[in-house]
Amino acid sequence: MWGVYMLNKEKIKELEAFATKIRIETIKALGNLGFGHVGGSFSIADTLAVLYGEVMNIDPSNPRWEDRDWLICSKGHSGPAVYSALALKGYFPVEDLMTINKPGTRYPSHCDRNLTTGVDMTTGSLGQGSSLAVGVALGHKLDKKDNYTYLILGDGEIQEGQVWEAVSYAAHAQLDNLIAFVDYNKKQLDGFLVDINKPFSISGKFESFGWHAQDVDGHDIEAIYDAIQIAKKAKGKPSVIVLDTVKGKGWNYCETAPSNHHITISKEQMEDALLELNKKLEEVMG
Repeated sequence: MWGVYMLNKEKIKELEAFATKIRIETIKALGNLGFGHVGGSFSIADTLAVLYGEVMNIDPSNPRWEDRDWLICSKGHSGPAVYSALALKGYFPVEDLMTINKPGTRYPSHCDRNLTTGVDMTTGSLGQGSSLAVGVALGHKLDKKDNYTYLILGDGEIQEGQVWEAVSYAAHAQLDNLIAFVDYNKKQLDGFLVDINKPFSISGKFESFGWHAQDVDGHDIEAIYDAIQIAKKAKGKPSVIVLDTVKGKGWNYCETAPSNHHITISKEQMEDALLELNKKLEEVMG
């Protein structure tokens, strides 16, 4: 059954393939390195595929185009997935991903706008991306521009007080050109959220601050796309889409690993992941 906004079957298949390719390039790069942030990179791959593959107004040949939409991945440790999406869209050669986090690289562990073509904002210090996104959205609003700002937050990251200061001001400024995503994969660096700091209702918190909020399956391409279209219709207030995700989604070993925020990756594990992901890609492409 098609969703509210009629994303056709061929486009859904295309975006599912894109998400799988993002995971493939990410594990190839991190496997080549031997370690990295696989869990949180894999959990947002589907959202990145929808944004870069269908929703965002971008031009890879002109990365600093003034009328582009902005993506700010506040949970900057998921940079490898962002880099993979950018490479697959043609911002830079896919082969460059093999230098991730190596000496002299333009692709550090956390996103850096001064190094990586296509990255809109430097992030990594958790919580700060939220304030930066609010500033960007406010600037566009004051300039009467139509750009959207998309913000990706981690579910552990939103324990930072700075996030809620930004959330409060975004509602006050009626930033309806700001759409945030919370990657609710239920794990943070040191364990499960419920054991460290129970999140309770994430969407309920945002609503209490004056935001439009939705909860969706963060691995359902159609649901993510529909939620973004609905968010764009919420005039006079910013929107948040809480993504119900699985940390490490797409690689069974990583999904089930007790600690999968940052892992070591052997050659055999990389080959196992690629076997699983390429099989998925073949199924999607049909």
